[in-house]
Amino acid sequence: MNRIGRIDSPAAAQAYLSSRLNYERSPASSYDARSFRLERMQRLVGKLPVDVFRVPVVHVAGTKGKGSTSAMLASILTTAGFRAGLYSSPHLYRLEERFAVDGVPCSEEELTSLVASVAEAAEALVPSGAAQGPAPHTYFELTTAMAMLHFARRDVDVAVLEVGLGGRLDSTNICRPTATVITSISLDHTRLLGETVAEISAEKAGIIKPGVPVISGVTDPAAADVIAEKARSAAARLFRVGVDFDYEYTSPKHLERCATPPRVSIALQQPPAAWAHTLAASPAALADLRLGLLGRHQAANAALAVATLAELVRQDWSIPLEVVRQGLAAAQWPARAEVLGRQPAVVVDAAHNVASVVALVATLDESFSARRRVLIFGTSNDKPAEGMLAQLVPAFDEVVFTRYLDSPRAENPDELQRLASRLSDKPTHVSPSPAAAWQCAQELAGSDDLICACGSCFVAAQFREVVLTSPLAGADKS
Repeated sequence: MNRIGRIDSPAAAQAYLSSRLNYERSPASSYDARSFRLERMQRLVGKLPVDVFRVPVVHVAGTKGKGSTSAMLASILTTAGFRAGLYSSPHLYRLEERFAVDGVPCSEEELTSLVASVAEAAEALVPSGAAQGPAPHTYFELTTAMAMLHFARRDVDVAVLEVGLGGRLDSTNICRPTATVITSISLDHTRLLGETVAEISAEKAGIIKPGVPVISGVTDPAAADVIAEKARSAAARLFRVGVDFDYEYTSPKHLERCATPPRVSIALQQPPAAWAHTLAASPAALADLRLGLLGRHQAANAALAVATLAELVRQDWSIPLEVVRQGLAAAQWPARAEVLGRQPAVVVDAAHNVASVVALVATLDESFSARRRVLIFGTSNDKPAEGMLAQLVPAFDEVVFTRYLDSPRAENPDELQRLASRLSDKPTHVSPSPAAAWQCAQELAGSDDLICACGSCFVAAQFREVVLTSPLAGADKS
């Protein structure tokens, strides 16, 4: 460890990780085998002190919904009595959030130990006598190795691994899954993954493994065709939304005034034998399920999660239907159409591509009847800002543009205002930070109105923290 010094404190652990290339803050210039090398990841985990592949894995990819679907899966598995690990990214506030067991993030002490072990493994791969300097592993490679090590150390029964970017070359794709899940696919990271949905689907479908069942929530026909062909060539059983399983969503209304939970009913064309008896005796066992997450797209994610659990039951996992109901109701995923207050209604969403903001606007239309709407928007300079604004601006009465702090990826809010002026003559404002934007929005919105912040995970996190902690917050958070 003489190359890197002792990693014996949270500060030292964070400093070590911060020294690594982090594509979440500095976007990748390419997505190919030269930049994302899975053999490098294989060598890294091979140097870890335990066998990380002994943990059963559910691997989840997709353009949107993969975090929520993963959270629902982990929640239900924990409710069923399994020790369930969840690896997700990015985090909102603390790196420890990425490594959760039974819904509890790892501790600072565990994080420090994980970084020390992974750093030692990474440094052991640097040839003897090589020039001083860090090993070439990226931030995400190291955190993925940390997740796999953490779950092996904690002896989890199952780990739900969320893909970071793409799928085929993502660091998580060294796993050996018992089930593979692909959520919805739409245009995102087009500079890296491809200009068409079919091209992006090919990258997402790269997580499909020979003989491993695939549960697909993909509805776009071109994308679905790519998934089906990849599953066929891998001799992997494919379960498709709208064919093998489906759902009906019941949207709550007037959420600016009262808290009513959303509901979903799920249908399985061929339920596993262990569930079939229960469903025969009680056909409503998968009907009118309460959701902990708001929106029709979350109902789709819930159906995908339940279809995945049905496949685990086919593999002799013990998951009673009654815990599905409990686990879905308990599942939480902050900053996903999250209601932070009422009178005025305050909603925060991490939507950062066109498909996500379309889903957000649909959710607002279905569940809120606010008199006026005020949008707070900030995004990254590699995101489709104009496409997002084309969907958002018509749905709001006023817009406050802002930027998240502490990252060079943040788009200039003046540029966002210029883009919006080409779309509409609605009133717009510019604020230098999410905190300032919240102050501005409160001055614009009355008690019967709605304030919504979106455009970036970073904006969502910073706005959310301000709303929940600011003594100036005027919203009723009940």
